Amino acid sequence: MINVTKSFLPPFEEYTKLLEKIWETRHVTNHGPYATGLEKKLEERLGIEYLLFLSNGTVALQIAIKALDLQGEVITTPFSYVATTSSLVWEHCKPVFVDIDPQNLCLNPDLIEAAITEKTTGIVATHVYGHACDVERIDAIAKKHNLKVIYDAAHAFGIKVDGKSVLQYGDVSTLSFHATKLFHTGEGGAVATNNEEIAHKLKYMRNFGHNGEEAFWGLGVNGKGSELHAAMGMCVFPYLDEIIESRKLVSSWYDKNLAGLAVTRPAKHPQQEYNYAYYPILFENEETLLRVKKAMNEQGINPRRYFYPPLSQLSYVDKYDVPVCEDVSPRVLCLPLYHDLEEENVAKICDIVRSNL
Repeated sequence: MINVTKSFLPPFEEYTKLLEKIWETRHVTNHGPYATGLEKKLEERLGIEYLLFLSNGTVALQIAIKALDLQGEVITTPFSYVATTSSLVWEHCKPVFVDIDPQNLCLNPDLIEAAITEKTTGIVATHVYGHACDVERIDAIAKKHNLKVIYDAAHAFGIKVDGKSVLQYGDVSTLSFHATKLFHTGEGGAVATNNEEIAHKLKYMRNFGHNGEEAFWGLGVNGKGSELHAAMGMCVFPYLDEIIESRKLVSSWYDKNLAGLAVTRPAKHPQQEYNYAYYPILFENEETLLRVKKAMNEQGINPRRYFYPPLSQLSYVDKYDVPVCEDVSPRVLCLPLYHDLEEENVAKICDIVRSNL
């Protein structure tokens, strides 16, 4: 079985060594040494002032929305994982969908200003497949109209734009450390910001609003990541460069095998340092995609239609005209990509694509 992704797991004894310490101290949660240590390591590696380890990436989005006091209308993308939209609705905001750029598949900055009304309070944009949004233009639009910006960076671990961490753009970025991600903690996520005041709000909001044991700064929830999950992150962390290089190599095999075929790839930001998080291809039509996917499934290969359907078609949101997204979403397929995918299996996958075009 070849799935679209496979979790990298560190040597078993490295993880159990950290677990032994947890068993000794009984410090399982509540900002233990592994959680706080992981935060420091990630802040340094990702080039951000404040990073808070959370229980998952969806809670990260919800806390970010609450910390920035987003309400009313929030401009967002129809091409992302459902959590980007569901988090807005869950926090009583109205998603206003703006179409995507046909080249990088991220929120199209050319269309944002036309969607801004007196009810607009923010923008939530996704770095799709690890391809950075046009962060300079989005941030400039937000500043002009006094809007807050959240970047859903679930796919964007470690990427840089013009040598600068992508997490430094916007007011808050959110990350997912789910087991399927490039860097993972089994289950987990984070919020990141360079703003001290926002960081303070995020800190108390993830811990019930606590200010010490017997006082509260304000409203909060339980968004903390556990020591068990942080320990996994501490074990995965030393292998990050190796993981990225392995995925880069696998991607190069795909590039070579798919060259000249009638498939296209999303375009990267011209000044971006990429992380090889996914390998999406776009077919000429949905019929071809379905034929290719069926042929792969019959041979035990499971690519993923990521993202399908468009979020603008969810039952709990208003409908918007997003023709580029509605054209792209049925035609894009993420091929299997993980650290130890073998070259012969990449060749097999590409042969299936070639023979079904």
